[in-house]
Amino acid sequence: MARVAMYLQDKHDIREGMAYAQYAEQRGFEAVWQAESRLVRDAIVPMAAFAVVTSHMKIGSGVINNWTRNIGLLAATFLTLDDLAPDRIICGIGAWWDPLAKQVGIERRKPVKAMRETIEVMKRLLNMERVTFHGEFHHVEGIELDVVHGRREPRNVPVYIGATQMGMMELAGEIADGVVLNYCVPPAYNHEALKHIEIGAKKAGRQMDDVDRPQLIVCSVDYDHHRAVQAAKELITQYLAQQPHIAEASGTPPETVKKVQSILGWPATREQIHEAMQYVPDELIERITASGTPHEVRAKVEEYNQAGCTCPILYPLGDDVKLMIDTFAQA
Repeated sequence: MARVAMYLQDKHDIREGMAYAQYAEQRGFEAVWQAESRLVRDAIVPMAAFAVVTSHMKIGSGVINNWTRNIGLLAATFLTLDDLAPDRIICGIGAWWDPLAKQVGIERRKPVKAMRETIEVMKRLLNMERVTFHGEFHHVEGIELDVVHGRREPRNVPVYIGATQMGMMELAGEIADGVVLNYCVPPAYNHEALKHIEIGAKKAGRQMDDVDRPQLIVCSVDYDHHRAVQAAKELITQYLAQQPHIAEASGTPPETVKKVQSILGWPATREQIHEAMQYVPDELIERITASGTPHEVRAKVEEYNQAGCTCPILYPLGDDVKLMIDTFAQA
């Protein structure tokens, strides 16, 4: 397995995450990606922390959304991260999800068009252009990244779209440097996704190989198969209730989703999650995550690679994170 990366969310203390990033870099992991989805941990602060304690691995946002940061601030944020770790920052950006967006007062509409505008303006700003743009979602007049003290040259910050629906896959194929394929889906989900990425790539005269396709994969490693599955089930149970786009893409039966939703509040308590877990079958966890012994998880991750993932981004959910890193060590 030539490429492998790690994904961190909010399961681990940030300082623990910093140590894991260092260890993963030593073991040949190419990148660490930081989540930002629920209202729990923003991506930018941990990304900066990981950048400071590593020397050559990439640091990606996996993924921020294109609704909550003004476009000028968004570009300035990634300029700042690039100042900290030049040529090591990746901007992973997605369309967020309801009901959470609605609950904080954001009306998500025309997500593909909104993303297209965001990426166009952001790329131009990071190219150090002076930008005037009047679209449906972004209106800027003669703005540029106002660097007085520091590097004035264009910044190398690749933009990857975190896509779940097929229209967004096509957009990623057309305009992005890559697509972050979602997790909690079976490997077969990728076949349809790749068709749509290729449709988008062809629109822009590109090849599939021009579009990087890393994929988030829940990875729970334990020498005890049952314990590994239970560790992953906690997260999957919460996502089935709270993130409808993931529940749909996972292929989970609607009655299972409804049952779990009826138990979980918002935010969910640990007790509610554990009560609802009994309704989520082990077979589902084994189908949509890489959970089990080191041998089993390596085989499962290889299924995602065979289905078109170019770099697994592994979210460690077992108790022994270093065991997961060692399981996939490249060096």
